[in-house]
Amino acid sequence: MESFVSKNKWSLLLAGAVVQIFTGVPAAWGVFQKPVKQAFGVEDWFASMIFAFTVGSFGVGCILGGLLQDKKGPRVAGIVGAVMLSGGFALSGLVPESMPWLLFFTFSLLVGLGCAFLYPSVMSAAQKWYSDKKGVATGVIGGAVGLSGAVLTLLGRWFIKMWGIHGAFLGFGAVMAVCCGSACILLCNPPKAAQQPKKKQQGKDYTVKQMLKTKQYYLVFFVVALATPAVLLFSPIIVELGEQRGLSESAAHLSIIIGSFGSAAGRLAMPALSDKIGRRAVDLGLFAALCLLSVAFIFAQGWWVIAGYTVLTFCYSGEAAVIPALGTDLFGFKNAGVNYGFLALGMSLGSVVFSLIAGGFGAVLARNIIAIAATALGFVLLLFLKPTQGKKL
Repeated sequence: MESFVSKNKWSLLLAGAVVQIFTGVPAAWGVFQKPVKQAFGVEDWFASMIFAFTVGSFGVGCILGGLLQDKKGPRVAGIVGAVMLSGGFALSGLVPESMPWLLFFTFSLLVGLGCAFLYPSVMSAAQKWYSDKKGVATGVIGGAVGLSGAVLTLLGRWFIKMWGIHGAFLGFGAVMAVCCGSACILLCNPPKAAQQPKKKQQGKDYTVKQMLKTKQYYLVFFVVALATPAVLLFSPIIVELGEQRGLSESAAHLSIIIGSFGSAAGRLAMPALSDKIGRRAVDLGLFAALCLLSVAFIFAQGWWVIAGYTVLTFCYSGEAAVIPALGTDLFGFKNAGVNYGFLALGMSLGSVVFSLIAGGFGAVLARNIIAIAATALGFVLLLFLKPTQGKKL
């Protein structure tokens, strides 16, 4: 397989894009939230916490998936992730309506872990094959993550209309098993000589233990956490929020679909831009935009909800897509999978903690205030981020 990919490097990006189409489950949770509430008889906070713990499991799973990927290669880690992702959806379709708490295991844990095993496997392999164009490679695959919200929303509405939420979960499980399982066969690492940038040799490769002793790790960890409220506090409720602010149900669903295109554009454009002007410069601009947009989103009504949410997803997804390349810039390639997992723990922390805080206040305005404060602090922390490899970030 390595020989085939060596001759057709584009095939790895294609396989990665196929996989990532199905890993953007958090971006599409809005299409599941209302049917889950109705079918299982739970309240908003309960359904929102299923989403929050799914994101939380992603961060933890990135460590486990990264370790497996670094030791056994991306194909093994990817296939394990595909089994958990598809199995989690299928098992969620079998959860009795009288036992909604099981969704925290079948969906939050298994689906979150499945996405986590797949994401670093695809991203680290792409960065190694395209070591001289890391931002472009991760941007192409990241664009598929952005589009996944639209794909999963359209499929979700169709499946739910035909079979209800239980049948929809089962349908997704079958589709994901076939598509992700097949694509993962192509995942592999390049020969070691090809993993180094052509123009300049990579510096020190940090182990997890060494990385955890650096100030840079903690700065990036908290930056990742502080980016989450601007979008992840609104993703679970965006359909209902759109309806409350004057949109029809169909138009409110467009928030997810159009927002997914914004996410894809951010994931494609921002890593490529970071190759040219630096990771930190791009992240500073994105955090400033997220802060200002979070202020404006307080006043959005009607179709401005869709516009505001789309630009927010562009900035948030662009920031998230820069992190894998920033991680290898700071800490090297050798342990990229597990190192990214420890950085992604910031996403877990931010998703769960900020969701609990927002749930305690209840009002939507509290979500906006949390997002504004968090992104402003994230901008400040980025000002203190310095390189570890003796080159500009």
